[in-house]
Formats: sequence, structure tokens, C-alpha cells
Amino acid sequence: MSRSYKKTPIMENTTCHSERLDKSLWLRLGRRKERINLDALNAENKDDYCTTHQREVSNPRYMGKDGKNYFSPEEQAQFVKRMANTIGQDSQERASLKRLLYKLMGK
Repeated sequence: MSRSYKKTPIMENTTCHSERLDKSLWLRLGRRKERINLDALNAENKDDYCTTHQREVSNPRYMGKDGKNYFSPEEQAQFVKRMANTIGQDSQERASLKRLLYKLMGK
């Protein structure tokens, strides 16, 4: 599959490699809130208790990886052209950079 390419041009919005720290912080906050709510319960109203919902303590929009965007082939071509012109020193280097960037964008 070395010559495969991505059929749907959808790219991730990533600013980090892992959400491990984000998830551990949100889970810790959720357990803390649950513990506080359970401690505040009286013996009479234990039947009406609802657990803490995940969205009450976390928001995926604030995590490092927060979704995906459609990256059309036209936008990809403009991006590759701009990057090659910015980085490349001469025409041969720009052409090789364009080939490399197209190859990386396709996977």
C-alpha cells in the first residue's frame, strides 16, 4: 500500500500528538465533582441522584485534538504552491518540494 492515497481530503485539527493529559485532567475533575455530590447527599434523597454527565466537566473543543475539517483539492494545491514558493530557493527545489508535499498530503 505504499502508493495509496487518501480518497477523502479530510484533515485533523491537531496541535498535539496525544490527548492523554487532557483526558486525565477531565477524568480527575469528573471524579472530584462526583465525590463532592455524593458527600452532599442526605439519606432521604439518595433515590433521586443523577450522576455527573461527562459534558459537565469536559469540552472536546478545548482538547488538543478537536475535530476534523474538509480540505478540498483546490485548497491543497494552493497550500502546496505557497509552501514551495516560501521555502524553495530555485525552480528545481520548488518543483521537488511540490512533489514531496503532494505525496505527504495524499497519505
